[in-house]
Amino acid sequence: MDFGFFAIDGATIVHALNFFLAQGVVVIAIEWFAVMGWLLMIGPIFSQALHFFIELKEEKYVHDWKPVILAIDIPALNVQTPMAVEQLFSHVAGALAPSGLKEKIKDGYVQRWFSFEIVSIEGYIQFVVWTESVFRDLVEASIYAQYPDAEITEIEDYVHLVPEKFPNETHDLWVNDFGLAEHSAYPLRSYREFEHSISKDTVLKDPMGTFLESFTRLGPGEQMWWQILVEPINNDWKEGAINKVKEVLGIAEHDTMENIGDKFVEFLMKSLVLIGDQVFNREASPKEEAEDEHADTVRLTPGTNKIVELMEQKITKLAFKAKMRAVYVARKESFNPRRGASLLLGAINQYNIPSANSIVAVEAPKGKKKDKPAKLFEAYRKRSMNTKSPTCILNIEELATIWHFPMSHVKTPLVSKAATKQAEPPVGLPVEYLGGPDAVTLLNKPLNPSGITKVTSTTKSKNFTTDSGEVIEYDNWYENL
Repeated sequence: MDFGFFAIDGATIVHALNFFLAQGVVVIAIEWFAVMGWLLMIGPIFSQALHFFIELKEEKYVHDWKPVILAIDIPALNVQTPMAVEQLFSHVAGALAPSGLKEKIKDGYVQRWFSFEIVSIEGYIQFVVWTESVFRDLVEASIYAQYPDAEITEIEDYVHLVPEKFPNETHDLWVNDFGLAEHSAYPLRSYREFEHSISKDTVLKDPMGTFLESFTRLGPGEQMWWQILVEPINNDWKEGAINKVKEVLGIAEHDTMENIGDKFVEFLMKSLVLIGDQVFNREASPKEEAEDEHADTVRLTPGTNKIVELMEQKITKLAFKAKMRAVYVARKESFNPRRGASLLLGAINQYNIPSANSIVAVEAPKGKKKDKPAKLFEAYRKRSMNTKSPTCILNIEELATIWHFPMSHVKTPLVSKAATKQAEPPVGLPVEYLGGPDAVTLLNKPLNPSGITKVTSTTKSKNFTTDSGEVIEYDNWYENL
């Protein structure tokens, strides 16, 4: 075999084969790995290095953020249902700014997220929104659009009310991340399912009543914090949800080798039965014919049919990547996690559908068991999405069910509410004259009654110069209008 720049004859090939056969399989594998094996390591090493580099860039990018804490007070006479907060989340979804790999590598770009929180300090409850300062106007506009009489106040971060490090000598801590028990395609219980019909009227049994009642039960020295981190995402998540719906319906997306094998065996069995029918002249029973006719028809129970319907409804709405987190912290003499944590967990259960999805505690970050609470608490303080626990997908209806302002019939006295209703000033309110013509005068009089072309400033007042060079004092000109 002549390759131009070198040639291989039959003797050379035989000699090479004899050499390798004489070495043995183990020796050949070791020598091959010593010469070529390092190439297999390039991919994983490069991937890890790139991942580490992007993480450093992202940390620097996030470090430059300037977050603000906004306390939200809603008037006591609030008749808005959670649908208003659903629209609020839809408005906030406008923060989505997709980026490519170039922006991630060059700038460390990270999609900004938000934190919607409920805080109870010794039973006093406050609704709070954490946002990066760039999106403060977006958050405020989304709230005022649904609640025009709301009061929004920037406050100091309440997490500084307790020590930063745990364990410590004064406080004890219980903290957990929460996620979904099943695939995100399965829905949680919606606020629409809390509606009760009384004669002709439909009344919402507000789920926030149970939730806030748990927060109100805290006593001196106790605090409970609830946090839902939400990050806007595009619609790519719907593809996985649709595949899960098909799985529930029994519609195979792709034929795997196992499915192909099962179908082949089934084909052989049916063929043998058919041959037996022909040999023994046997006719198929009506039952067998009915089974063959409906073999490919999907059979759904009423419960499964309802779940599929809810899954399809979830797909029709905007969604966020979400992570839920709860903290119960108290002074050592008041710390009672069996009571404090149980109150929260009991309130969360109302959002669960046993046949669909549930909110459950998820695995904490890896590390020593005693260090996990401290790491999760630090993640809460920083509103971090990057803990080891997985995120989930919640649509705006599910988010509005879990986090919304209570309606007026929810009797929770310690929820912070707007005390007074703000109103616009009355029309025609007298105003102080500050040395210039008012708007009505300027709109109804010619701006150039004396041929004024320019304004010249003096140390005491502004004077007007006419085309002829005459200087008219400002006050005299205004009085002549």
